Amino acid sequence: MTILLIGSGGREHAIATALAASPHTTKLFCAPGNGGIANVAECVNIAATDVAGVVDFAESHGVDLVFVASDDPLALGMVDALEKAGIRAFGPRQNAAIIESSKAFSKSFMAKYGIPTAAHATFSDCDAALAYIRERGAPIVVKADGLALGKGVIVAQTVAAAEEAVRSIMLDRRFGESGARVIIEEFMTGREVTVLAFTDGATVVPMLSSQDHKRVFDGDEGPNTGGMGAICPCPLYTETLAAQCVDMIFRPTIDGLRAEGREFRGVIYFEIMLTPQGPRVIEYNARFGDPEAQAVLPMLDTDLVDICNAVVDGRLAELPIRWKSGASCCVVMASEGYPSEYEKGRVISGLDDVPSDITVYHAGTKRDGDGYVTNGGRVLGVTARGDTLKAAIARAYDGVAAIRWDGAHFRRDIGHHALQK
Repeated sequence: MTILLIGSGGREHAIATALAASPHTTKLFCAPGNGGIANVAECVNIAATDVAGVVDFAESHGVDLVFVASDDPLALGMVDALEKAGIRAFGPRQNAAIIESSKAFSKSFMAKYGIPTAAHATFSDCDAALAYIRERGAPIVVKADGLALGKGVIVAQTVAAAEEAVRSIMLDRRFGESGARVIIEEFMTGREVTVLAFTDGATVVPMLSSQDHKRVFDGDEGPNTGGMGAICPCPLYTETLAAQCVDMIFRPTIDGLRAEGREFRGVIYFEIMLTPQGPRVIEYNARFGDPEAQAVLPMLDTDLVDICNAVVDGRLAELPIRWKSGASCCVVMASEGYPSEYEKGRVISGLDDVPSDITVYHAGTKRDGDGYVTNGGRVLGVTARGDTLKAAIARAYDGVAAIRWDGAHFRRDIGHHALQK
């Protein structure tokens, strides 16, 4: 099969690695890709949001399957356009991807179908949002309605901080039109866990659990980021919790979307808070998470192309999906200053010194002669597997220790809470 992957980050490098390993893959393209993806796929200079350009390329290059991996093209309806052209595509259509592209929709959807989540209210008027915050008090959570690169969620510890977040989102348009509406949510307590699932719109198959680390600094301090590392599986996610989530969250979500005429085919991401009252949904994503994909996909023991075809064909129930034993850990190495301002173009060294049993996924890199330079906020995801979570974490940090560039930043406590538990 000739496959085209859409995206350019660490998530896409992990997906590209899995697709390239399949005996079904005869040719793999990636649009636009990055410096590391170029080692396993032919990168083509088409923006991930260029729907017409992707369709034209797929038609002219005999592409058998397009894997739409990132959020923006899904929200723009890339899968719809590909299907209209007669091209098989992995990922939800636009009307199903709305569960990520509009937090206001997802909240009203959860309320309609009785899916547990935080108490919330949605506002398109800044003054009304500010009045609600003053009434409710802090801590409280402020979210931009639309897509914001994983940074549109502000956990405010004071009323003043929450008010500042609302003004930044709605008046200053910090996240552009994604901030035309805000969702103000109850602050939930507990530990977070992510469960990704394959679904063909009828069958839902949860993957191994994972746990992202959103804050930029050790000890869960500092602003939210797109993710500074992940472990898989999460020890907090017991078999009892898994059964509860299937009954209370996963199945009602997929069935509810189908009932709404929004059949979801692809990967759905459930971010869950394990509260004292039970599991509650924090939010949905309509694709693999980043960096969760870098921790989960190395544990997959079933051919990813087989899974893609089963999802597209609506026969996921017929395919057993197997997982490797042990655990994995991904540590993100970022640019100094991320998630705010940072410099690009800093020379990366030590990649050739990373032991062969450790995988380095490229997120924000660019080829520079025979080497690489930084080209983004999150630069690399260093991933290792081990017989135990402790061993996987230690091995991932062995890989991190080999890599250097001026201003490299990473958390030193990925998986710390899970090990304590």
